[in-house]
Amino acid sequence: VKGILRTGFMAMDPHNGHVLAYVGGIDFSAFQYDMVSQGRRQVGSTIKPFLYSLSMIDGYSPCDIIPHSPPHIRQADGTIWAPRTGNRPRGSASIQWGLQHSDNWITAQLMSRTSTTAFLRLLRSYGMAGKITEAPAMCLGTPDASVSEMVSAYSTFVNKGIRVSPVFVTHIEDQMGNVVATFTPRTTEVLPQNAADKMLYMLQNVVQGGTASRLRTRHALEMPLGGKTGTTQNNSDSWFMGFTPDIVAGCWVGGEDRSVRFRSMNFGQGAAAALPIFGIFIKKVYNNPKLGYSKATKFDLPNSFAPCSDANSGTEGGDDLFFPTDSASQKSTNTEE
Repeated sequence: VKGILRTGFMAMDPHNGHVLAYVGGIDFSAFQYDMVSQGRRQVGSTIKPFLYSLSMIDGYSPCDIIPHSPPHIRQADGTIWAPRTGNRPRGSASIQWGLQHSDNWITAQLMSRTSTTAFLRLLRSYGMAGKITEAPAMCLGTPDASVSEMVSAYSTFVNKGIRVSPVFVTHIEDQMGNVVATFTPRTTEVLPQNAADKMLYMLQNVVQGGTASRLRTRHALEMPLGGKTGTTQNNSDSWFMGFTPDIVAGCWVGGEDRSVRFRSMNFGQGAAAALPIFGIFIKKVYNNPKLGYSKATKFDLPNSFAPCSDANSGTEGGDDLFFPTDSASQKSTNTEE
C-alpha cells in the first residue's frame, strides 16, 4: 500500500485563511494518513522564495546582477558546500532570473550573503514548525514541511507580507442557532510590504516564462498567477505552490514511503506531476460563475511600484547578460529543476 503514489492538496483564501479545498489523500477508506496536515516532506525548490525574500529585506532588488557561479560556503564542521545547477552557465544573471528558472547557483550566492541563522529564523516566521537542520543546503529545500504549512507561508506574498494561518471553522452554533464560538485567523507579519511586493513580482515571472510557464502554455490560464515548482532528490517529491489574487494553493505528489519515486525528471518534476493538479483546479474554479471569482481581478500592487528602482540594481533585462567564465568542479548536493 505504501508503494502507491499519493497526493495532498489544499487551497485557501490568502486574506482571511478560510480553507476552500482540502484533499488529504486519494481514498480515506484505504489511506487514513493525512498528507496535507500530518505528512511532512522535503519541500525542494518551493523553499527558494523564502531565501529570496530575505535578500529583498536586506535591500536587494529583483534586477540586481550577481555571479552565476557556485559559491564555496564553509559549513560549521569545516567542510565546503557548493551546489550544482541544471542551467547553462551565464557568467552573471539577475536575481529575478535565478528564481524564475529555479537556479541553484544564484540561490546559493544569495545564501552566501546572509547567515543560516537569519534564514532559519525567517523560515520559522513563515510557519515551518518541523525540525530543520541549520546548514547552507536549507536554501535548496532540505527541510520538511506539510502542505498546509506551505500554503500558509505562500499567503505572505499575496497578503502584503502578512502570513495567514488556515481557518477550518469560522463559528459554532448551538441547536437553537445561537453562535457560541467564533474563530478568526492568526496572522504573522513576515515581510515588510516592499519586500513582499518584490516577491509577488518575481513569482509572477516564474509563471511568465519560468519553470511554471506550463500554466500559460498547456493549461491556458489567463488570470494573474504566481507560483513556484519544487522537486526533491531522486524525484521523490513533486511540489507546486501557486496563487491568484484570491486563492493560494499547494500540491504535493509522491509516495508515503520516501523510496517511492519517479524514474525521471520528465515525470517527477514539480512542473509535470504537481503543477497540473493546481492548473486543473484553478481553471474549474474560475470557469464556474457560481463561485464568484473573476479573471480580471489583479494583484494589489501600489501604482508607484517599481521592482528594480533601488540604487544598487542593474537594468531591466539584465538577466539576459552573459559573461563567459571558467567553471571549476565542485562537491554537490541535491538539486532540482
